[in-house]
Amino acid sequence: MFDKLFVMSQYITPQLLVSRLAGRLADNESMPGLKDRVVKWFIGRYGVNMNEALEPEPAAYPSFNAFFTRALKPGLRPVDERESALVSPVDGAISQLGQVSNDRIFQAKGQSFSLNELLGGDEARAASFADGEFATIYLSPKDYHRIHMPLAGTLREMVYVPGKLFSVNPTTAENVPNLFARNERVACIFDTPAGPMALVLVGAMIVGSVETTWAGVVAPGGGEVSESRYDSLKTPIQFEKGEEMGRFRLGSTVIMVMPKGAVNWNASQVAGGTVRMGEAFGDINTGQPETQ
Repeated sequence: MFDKLFVMSQYITPQLLVSRLAGRLADNESMPGLKDRVVKWFIGRYGVNMNEALEPEPAAYPSFNAFFTRALKPGLRPVDERESALVSPVDGAISQLGQVSNDRIFQAKGQSFSLNELLGGDEARAASFADGEFATIYLSPKDYHRIHMPLAGTLREMVYVPGKLFSVNPTTAENVPNLFARNERVACIFDTPAGPMALVLVGAMIVGSVETTWAGVVAPGGGEVSESRYDSLKTPIQFEKGEEMGRFRLGSTVIMVMPKGAVNWNASQVAGGTVRMGEAFGDINTGQPETQ
């Protein structure tokens, strides 16, 4: 009964207004006393491990978002450097992973969503990933909220897609159809040794905004899809494997999509399991023997 009420309440809540207000409050630096109390409560409520933080003292952060997007101490998330290794882009829980089937990505029991819609409704963009491989990773409130590259890559395109702001926790995923293709999101398309790769940063209730290292805060563009091309730049935007590419300013979900046959998921990575940024998530198929 509680689950049903929780889901129903999201349909009637003014999602955008609540989330934007939360984002502004989370960025506010003029009320340090209130910020400190909220951060202290948040750490206790969700079990945040501040021993991992580069700055372990909560009061040192000027705003809640500065705390939420905190850096980790060097060396805590070693990146698998094997040439064939595709690594996890984030800390989180694996919601689902597997193969795209007839433009549908499995969401939860009885629910799926459209790959084409997820990537902004462009059939040519989605065609690169037809019957491809996907992994959906949910970041809980206690997790590290910076997003890193699963492979070395060159940025080709960024697509902002407006939408709703439902929660993306497991309860909502099981009960809201087409969830990840109806929420606000930012799809980043990269060229990699394994072919094109999409990293889709999905917004959610109370998520203030999404930030990328090349564009800063990706502000909502109103009611229309907004596309930015980067493949004709004189100086390409390139990333090494494990390099930071974005942040959630309040948490959410990352969906990674690869072309058909581009990756073999590790048998140890299964839906319901947890993963840390930098650890091996699968092995890419490049057609080239691995260098020892």
